[in-house]
Amino acid sequence: PKWKEAMNEEMRALQKNVRWELVPLPHGKKTVGCRWVFTLKHKADGSIDRYKARLIAKGYTQTYRVDYTETFAPVAKLNTVLVLLSLAANHDWPLLQFDVKNAFLHGDLKEEIYMDPPPGIPVTSKEGMVCKLRKSLYGLKQSPRAWFGRFAASMRKSGYVQSNLDHTLFLKRCKGKLTALIIYVDDMIVTGDDQAEIQNFQKYLASEFEMKSLGDLKYFIGIEVARSKHDIFLSQRKYVLDLLAETGMLDCKPIDTP
Repeated sequence: PKWKEAMNEEMRALQKNVRWELVPLPHGKKTVGCRWVFTLKHKADGSIDRYKARLIAKGYTQTYRVDYTETFAPVAKLNTVLVLLSLAANHDWPLLQFDVKNAFLHGDLKEEIYMDPPPGIPVTSKEGMVCKLRKSLYGLKQSPRAWFGRFAASMRKSGYVQSNLDHTLFLKRCKGKLTALIIYVDDMIVTGDDQAEIQNFQKYLASEFEMKSLGDLKYFIGIEVARSKHDIFLSQRKYVLDLLAETGMLDCKPIDTP
């Protein structure tokens, strides 16, 4: 029952944003499969917080130049992140972190994609009907690119300039002040000396996407961040411990040389 509720909740969210329309499969077209992925979300004390079900398209069933073409999406460069952190430390700028909920679902599709109806959930009583996707879905090969394209377009619309050296970096100068943003998939850092612009930016993005403010920067691309007035301390302790736990090496004995 819990997993069924989670599936129904996911379907309500997808249908609310009109992910697809039900149509007969056109002659000569093929469908992309889909499946459910189930995850348990835990609280800090280890107890179960909620049951999460996500509908995933079977991207491996897609055909190049039929239902996808370009798939590349840029990711933040570590050097760019370090430069932003250094600027924030030197100028005592705030370092704020935001997360976009269900980022890949915001992407716009250019290709014509037909998907099998979700298993276990009746979406139609008619035979031979399939889902024609209107928006991107997790699992599609082009989902990361579609999401980043949509995000970059929104940033440019708001007056930000995209860096030519790192396409995940966006800058806005106004009356001698600077606001900078860098994004890694759906996780972003915002800094700068224009407090009014940062507040306006938050409101703008919240109107474009479902945003979550994570407060001061604490963890980004595997790096823990702690700061004082003019210093920033970076550590990858959590990342290393998670890696050791994943590989069953938590009890290993460290040595000085390989």
